[in-house]
Amino acid sequence: MTTALITGATAGIGAEFARQLAARGYDLVLVARNAERLSDSAGTFSVGVETLPADLSTREGVDLVAERLERGDIDWLVNNAGFGLVPPFDENELDAEQAHLDLLVTAPMRLAHAALRSMLPRRSGTIVNVSSVAAYTPRGTYGAAKSWVLSFSRWANIHYKSRGITVTAVAPGFVHTEFHERMNVDKGTVPAFMWLTADHLVRVALRDIDRGKAVSIPSFRYKFVVWLTTWMPAPIVARGALRGR
Repeated sequence: MTTALITGATAGIGAEFARQLAARGYDLVLVARNAERLSDSAGTFSVGVETLPADLSTREGVDLVAERLERGDIDWLVNNAGFGLVPPFDENELDAEQAHLDLLVTAPMRLAHAALRSMLPRRSGTIVNVSSVAAYTPRGTYGAAKSWVLSFSRWANIHYKSRGITVTAVAPGFVHTEFHERMNVDKGTVPAFMWLTADHLVRVALRDIDRGKAVSIPSFRYKFVVWLTTWMPAPIVARGALRGR
């Protein structure tokens, strides 16, 4: 039986990964901060479901999930949990920036390490790290954190593929989820054609993961955006990214 552990699993991209992996018959370990929402989510699946409440912006929460990964029965790890900060770096409290960095970089790094330690002896496993097209743009600490996720995943896929482990960074653009509502961002400032659905995003991502790709950019429009960022001057790209917030 294949088992997938998914962080940020009660909403948005994480919840969609849970639905589509459950449709494959995978058992699930769902991780999120809110125990009540986890319990409600667990009741919607017909596969085996374990819930693990944990705040991954804290070391205690990360250690709890890492210990679960180290048991050796997790076949898929989906590092999805995250949030964004709207104000620029200098206007945020340093503790908020630290929690942001811990959730977007430290948590997936430590959980990937724990997963690899249990997957490598079996020579089998899949690690999915949710990055962003923001990783390709100068976009404050969010883009910087997602750039780390992207770079790490590319390297890890090359390094561990011969040992049976696939590591894929999923780099979506704007997706219809709770992410922007939690940031109190007006979604109307983004053109309608730029929005993706979580269902489409995850279907494309799973296809790319199954093919062993290091990076999945789940639409031609965002592949074009990424291509543009490699040719346009950085100040122009940065101004566009700021408007997109």
